[in-house]
Amino acid sequence: MRSLRDVAVVGFAQDTAVKDRDRNEVEIISPVVREAVERSGLKRRDIGFTISGSCDYLAGGPFTFVSGLDAAGAWPPVKESHVEMDAAWALYEAWVAIQTGDVDSALIYGFGKPSLGDLHEIWTLQTDPYTVATLWPSMVDLAALQADVYLSSSGRSDRDLAEVAVRSLRNAQRNPYAVVSEDVSVDELLGRPVTHRPLRDTDIAPITDGAAAIVIAADDIAKRVCERPAWIRGIEHRVDPQHLGLRDLATAPSAAQAAERAGVNDGAIDVAEIHAQFSHEELILREALGLADGVDVNPSGGPLTSNPVMATGLVRIGEVAGRIMDGRAGRGVAHAAQGPCLQQNLVCVLEGSN
Repeated sequence: MRSLRDVAVVGFAQDTAVKDRDRNEVEIISPVVREAVERSGLKRRDIGFTISGSCDYLAGGPFTFVSGLDAAGAWPPVKESHVEMDAAWALYEAWVAIQTGDVDSALIYGFGKPSLGDLHEIWTLQTDPYTVATLWPSMVDLAALQADVYLSSSGRSDRDLAEVAVRSLRNAQRNPYAVVSEDVSVDELLGRPVTHRPLRDTDIAPITDGAAAIVIAADDIAKRVCERPAWIRGIEHRVDPQHLGLRDLATAPSAAQAAERAGVNDGAIDVAEIHAQFSHEELILREALGLADGVDVNPSGGPLTSNPVMATGLVRIGEVAGRIMDGRAGRGVAHAAQGPCLQQNLVCVLEGSN
């Protein structure tokens, strides 16, 4: 049986804004792709595979992702693909392509401009078209339902949610790509109004336009171009039933399964970046991933402070990889999610050792 190839992140870049009024998607993507490629140490022409993650619903037209190739470059002709998912799943496809031996490196990018419409309503289209979408609950309505179920079953309170939000907002003060940040106490936050019971605005990810790009490479190429590559030691994704009535909303079984298969518990974790768009999701995911209390969770501030839709999960991988490449962490876990109430989950384990 053929063994898996060693693959590592060797370059990462991102860009975010609350509302990017002056640039279209191509203009947002272009500098991010260029920066990621420059940081990778590879020439653009030497990257064997290009793949993106985006959502046509955000732009309101079919095949709008094709325009992103204007930023990534399609000439000379390139091997190219796309996923209608967060770009973390595009990275998974790129990793598989490298495992086949067909290519040795890949450029992955994700992008979105949710400010063009009402993201919370648009995401209703991810729900079951027969039993849920016809009621037209927004993604925040569903998240509030899940938060209520979780608090009731776990014995936690809105103070626990506030503690997650406070830590995220404080961490974001050190992140130049965060679109919201604040030094606020738990009690101060609890004094603010509840907008979607039991959630407050600080429990909900901000609308964020942006893009992110990652370059991965295999074996000796990664060692040649990067002094300390962030090696992908495990990557897996799983999915729970789409119908909300078929699963316990207080848990995330698919995240737990993905974490087990990715090898999260095969060693100590220094840092974790979790794709939690709502404060209660972080609590659910910490349990599902089996993270110890001492793990540094979302030191970037996480999605609660910057949520570039269709790139947020990819950013989680990039944030962990960046800390490994610069020596701040030795082993970390990155998580990405898609779908209502944490329906689909991807887990990636990265290490700095060769």
